[in-house]
Amino acid sequence: MRIGIDARLVYYSQAGIGQYILHLVDGLAEVDKENEYVLLQSRKDDTTILEQPNFRRVSLWTPSHHRLERYSLNVELMRLGLDVLHSPDFIPPHRPSCRSVITVHDLAFLLYPHFLTKESARYYGHIDQAVRWTDHIVSVSESTKRDTVQHLGVPEDKITVVYEAANPIFRPVDRDKAREQVLSRHGVDGPFILFVSTIEPRKNVPSLLRAIWQLIECYKEDVRLVLAGGKGWLFEDAFAVMEELRLDGRVHFVGRVSSDDLLYLYNAAEMLAHPAFYEGFGLPPLEAMACGLPVVVSNVASLPEVVGDAGLLIDPHDVDELTVAMWRVLNDDELRQEMQEKGLRQAGRFSWKRAARETLEIYRLAYEK
Repeated sequence: MRIGIDARLVYYSQAGIGQYILHLVDGLAEVDKENEYVLLQSRKDDTTILEQPNFRRVSLWTPSHHRLERYSLNVELMRLGLDVLHSPDFIPPHRPSCRSVITVHDLAFLLYPHFLTKESARYYGHIDQAVRWTDHIVSVSESTKRDTVQHLGVPEDKITVVYEAANPIFRPVDRDKAREQVLSRHGVDGPFILFVSTIEPRKNVPSLLRAIWQLIECYKEDVRLVLAGGKGWLFEDAFAVMEELRLDGRVHFVGRVSSDDLLYLYNAAEMLAHPAFYEGFGLPPLEAMACGLPVVVSNVASLPEVVGDAGLLIDPHDVDELTVAMWRVLNDDELRQEMQEKGLRQAGRFSWKRAARETLEIYRLAYEK
């Protein structure tokens, strides 16, 4: 098979779907030496994702999320003679000339449309056509698969769940060294709670800020919050709440950080707090568990599926419940130890090599249709 993987988004963002593309490509290179892969990268991207005999790069002019993308991209692809095209960013070209596989990461844009910009809503509004025309769908969780069946009317046998995994870089390291690195790089001294994700409405950062305020003012905890992630759409509400609660000295916004930097943050923190309203998979909790960090997450969507019995689950609408859960992790050493051990075991159940094998089977299934 000649398999095309749309990797243009890596140039625009190395978070989220960009990371999914990079790790999947690495996994495929490890498990498949026979099929030919064409990595479709932006012409502006001067890097080559992977150099291996059965992988080659092709530069495309069509930018990601352009309003004419679905048509101009199809024209560019016609000359490549692909057997299967994998579109990891939801939306494939309009009626591609080869077999099509798409990955549906979540349906936040359908379930929470008020959290989106008009431009994002326009782009992802093509999902109805995409799931109809594609030959097979990769879903990153059972939760996302259920949403796709329920809200888009897709037959269950057209969807296969393939779990993501943490970057192998994430592992336990010496805690004292990690704290030194965090102090040196970000000026954060003392115990802190970590949040890792793009700051946007569905991540529920305002509730986390209110819970941090309660920990400090009501429970008298000497704790800080570190926000690691870029500013997404409609992020202003979170920073308004921080100002309202006068948390400036207690909240450290470090922006988007490298994987190396994130490794130290995970290992130096007291816990990861992830009170999102919705996640298609939820990679930060998995990364945190791989580092032996306790996690407090929402009891909705895919998050219970990802953390299993290793994390504390809270109602994302209940600030008091979130506050108490974080207080328990801060003050119960036995609970912390249990969560660390369970988290490491849970994270070990996920693997990019396994994800690559399962995705390769989907390419074969689509090709043989």
